[in-house]
Amino acid sequence: MQLHFSPSMRSITISSSNGFIDLMKIRVAARHISYRTLFHTILILAFLLPFVFILTAVVTLEDCLGRRLGPKLLGRVDDSGRLVKDFYKILDQVSTEDIPADLKLPDSFSQLVSEMKNNQYDTKTFAFMLRAMMEKFEREIRESKFSELMNKHFAASSIPKGIHCLSLRLTDEYSSNAHARKQLPPPELLPLLSDNSYHHFVLSSDNILAAAVVVASTVQSSLKPEKIVFHVITDKKTYAGMHSWFALNPISPAIIEVKSVHQFDWLTRENVPVLEAVENQNGIRNYYHGNHIAGANLSDTTPRTFASKLQARSPKYISLLNHLRIYLPELFPNLDKVVFLDDDVVIQRDLSPLWEIDLGGKVNGAVETCRGEDEWVMSKRFKNYFNFSHPLVAKNLDPEECAWAYGMNIFDLSAWRKTNIRDTYHSWLKENLKSNLTIWKLGTLPPALIAFKGHVHPIDPSWHMLGLGYQNRTDIESVKKAAVIHYNGQSKPWLQIGFEHLRPFWTKYVNYSNDFVRNCHILES
Repeated sequence: MQLHFSPSMRSITISSSNGFIDLMKIRVAARHISYRTLFHTILILAFLLPFVFILTAVVTLEDCLGRRLGPKLLGRVDDSGRLVKDFYKILDQVSTEDIPADLKLPDSFSQLVSEMKNNQYDTKTFAFMLRAMMEKFEREIRESKFSELMNKHFAASSIPKGIHCLSLRLTDEYSSNAHARKQLPPPELLPLLSDNSYHHFVLSSDNILAAAVVVASTVQSSLKPEKIVFHVITDKKTYAGMHSWFALNPISPAIIEVKSVHQFDWLTRENVPVLEAVENQNGIRNYYHGNHIAGANLSDTTPRTFASKLQARSPKYISLLNHLRIYLPELFPNLDKVVFLDDDVVIQRDLSPLWEIDLGGKVNGAVETCRGEDEWVMSKRFKNYFNFSHPLVAKNLDPEECAWAYGMNIFDLSAWRKTNIRDTYHSWLKENLKSNLTIWKLGTLPPALIAFKGHVHPIDPSWHMLGLGYQNRTDIESVKKAAVIHYNGQSKPWLQIGFEHLRPFWTKYVNYSNDFVRNCHILES
């Protein structure tokens, strides 16, 4: 907006650049005007011009902002805000009312839009249909997730056809091939089985392929393979096949012994009565082998909780092989220190420094699982394993006490023999049986957490990385750096449900050129 005075001071012109006020011209008399009149005129204009400017600005903003600001300043009514508020009211009303029983739901959103156009639904009917469709899809997704978890549980509990074939063929080879029956180790090396200057590893498994990977990865990663002695323990039905594999595929210069549980004189019913009860009691067998859905209230259970309960009901938890580690001092009376390995681990680094760790008089060197970067895998405390509403648990245990991991443990057997760890283990197993498994649900670790209480020496987490069997988002760089990686969980690397990006760390130690492996169609994936 501009104000122009003529050179002769006979006129004043007001003009606007946007055309809202094109021209306002005031003529001043040539002879009779006084400076006082001119002053008053300018003063009036000074009051008038700001209002003209504001009006012009509002019109300009209204054009630029698409009438979003103008209506409020000019007192106009915008219906869109009122419509949104009305729709919110309808949604609140629909969320509290029952869905009409005769409401027919479309199968897709496009069908919903089509029916709305054809039938001209009102807003409330549309809201009811939208709510009913979402609830229906949520139920279907939830049911699908539970079905997926059940199928995964069955897959994890089953034996792949290729591994079953391998066991059968090797068992047959044991009966027909003298080389498959040769003594392990040779007679001249028998004294080394109790020589404490060697590094003794204990492995308990009924999976021949998994055991082969553990042994091969340990030997290949060792800087002193000639100092390694492996004690492989298996069950009676797998013994012939396991013996055949290691007899026909020697791991020289390391030494290996293969024994079945029935070959240990100490493992009698008198010494392991609780485990006998666990394995044979009908209620326990039904819990681990029965219908896992029956009696479960899935409506009040999250998929993650259900998955944990299924994992706790794996049949392996009532296998004697899974409890054997609690009897290591009796099974190996001449050994002072051993490293116990699970069959779902892979060794990627030399483990001989484990024997140099000072356990400070403790029995069990283990990685703690209550702290670490992975909050899902490394966030385990006693409250994650025990039912603290049980009075015996509440009285004797601390829910915030840090848990530790099985899978790779260095055991000081000399210190162990001076404790009552085994008796404590048996005692709590009996209590759990008496209470119908209400103290804990998950396998062999909970009673061990109690039995080894006060006897655990934490070791550096880089020795043992966990979670590769259930944490799909495991950091690959961390996997590469770990000394031992552990596929604990359902997604074992030898199963089809194993994680594809984590499987190569395991398959690199499988001998796919072996005739038995090829004939059983165990293919590299």
